[in-house]
Amino acid sequence: MIGRQAQHTQGAWPMKDTQSRDRLRWRKPRLAALAVLLPLALGSTATTPEPAPPRLATVVTTSPPSPPVAADQVKQLPAPRVLAPAPGFDVARFEAMAEAMVAKGRVPGMAMAIVRNGRILTARGYGTIDVDTGESVDAHTVFRLASLSKAFAGTVTGLLVSEGSLRWDSHVADYMPGLQLSKPGAAQELTVAEVLSHRVGLTHNAYDGLVEGGEDYRSLVQKLAYAPMTCAPGDCYAYQNVAFSLIGDVVFGATGRFFSEAVSRRIFKPLGMDDASYGLEGIEASPRWARPHVRGRHGWVSLSAPQPTYYRVAPAAGVNASISDMAQWLVAQTGHRPDVLPAPLLATLHSPVIETPSEMRGSSWRRSRLEDAGYGIGWRIYDYAGHRVVFHGGAVQGYRGAIAMLPERDIGIVVLWNSTSGVPSGLVPTFLDSALGLSGDWLDLDEDDVDLLYASRLQSTPEDAGTDASTSRAKPR
Repeated sequence: MIGRQAQHTQGAWPMKDTQSRDRLRWRKPRLAALAVLLPLALGSTATTPEPAPPRLATVVTTSPPSPPVAADQVKQLPAPRVLAPAPGFDVARFEAMAEAMVAKGRVPGMAMAIVRNGRILTARGYGTIDVDTGESVDAHTVFRLASLSKAFAGTVTGLLVSEGSLRWDSHVADYMPGLQLSKPGAAQELTVAEVLSHRVGLTHNAYDGLVEGGEDYRSLVQKLAYAPMTCAPGDCYAYQNVAFSLIGDVVFGATGRFFSEAVSRRIFKPLGMDDASYGLEGIEASPRWARPHVRGRHGWVSLSAPQPTYYRVAPAAGVNASISDMAQWLVAQTGHRPDVLPAPLLATLHSPVIETPSEMRGSSWRRSRLEDAGYGIGWRIYDYAGHRVVFHGGAVQGYRGAIAMLPERDIGIVVLWNSTSGVPSGLVPTFLDSALGLSGDWLDLDEDDVDLLYASRLQSTPEDAGTDASTSRAKPR
């Protein structure tokens, strides 16, 4: 893993044994990206340490900070050769799969977007906003993103690093002097990058139970002083929501703007994510928003309002957005909005800094396809059958979502739905398999239903799709 004390010279490998090096060789070409933003971060601080022989820094450096990295030590990753999706890849078939899910009541409503080469191939809704009203989901229906929000937190922080307002190795305690962790000195050592890559040192999902019980964020931060720690900051991985949201305080301290305002100003507005917002008030103020659904004795039951609990940890789980918004987010994250998200930033965000082997367990597609897994800055990075995939999933009561990008094919997908159903999650590995020419059965659907709906879609014209589908190239706005 790349810990706080693991600084390396060009070409050095941070793993401790040969087996780890072999298993993670898919990651090795990406490590240089972790240093791409550091010259900006290290060169823009108010105080510069005494000169010392330069060495290539990783995304996290030791304290006190290292001197600026020499220009000849920073390697820009070459643009990967982009391949076309495998023969037989057809967006209309994925649209038919989505239609089959809602037609059979497997999910009340959902939305899906697919982007390739900076073009939105589809961005539309399926099913209903609310089973009680039957109102249809469209491209501007707003869903909760849950943990898909974490990528927005990592991205806005990276933008601040690139302009010199923050550093990846900035200490969180510099912006939160009262922060305490249970290990002496740990709070003072904790860095921005460690928060955003879940390397705080706490046990998994620390205090999530209290979040779900309605406790407010400020009191939870105070309780971190008593939370058990399994390692020093930077030395191990454990997924967090409360501790991850410390980045909101850091962003406020660095900019003087509330976290949600900073994301809106630097991401939502420049990308034209016009339906996006933060918090319970944000979703309820939306003209069209999908109601959460849970399973009842006789089918899906619509809830009157989303639970406010995880909105209280906004950087971790606070974003609301439509599939139209998320299509623009995919375009930007796949590198086609360099005016907003420059390539060096994306290379850093999408590079793994810690191993997450537990991700290779669980669902059948993970056990079958994942050869390695890691976490970057707000993103999961997988070795998917030998191919690099950037991914994240999210879930809160009544909402689910998943997003994935396949850089070598310059293609991505995002799926949002308004229920606790797990069925739509199979669309992501099905999509990846199709793009790569692999075969696998990850969807619990009747193929006859899909074939019938697929044939129907092939007979439709572009005009039939209306405003819910788009093949236009995204432009700066």
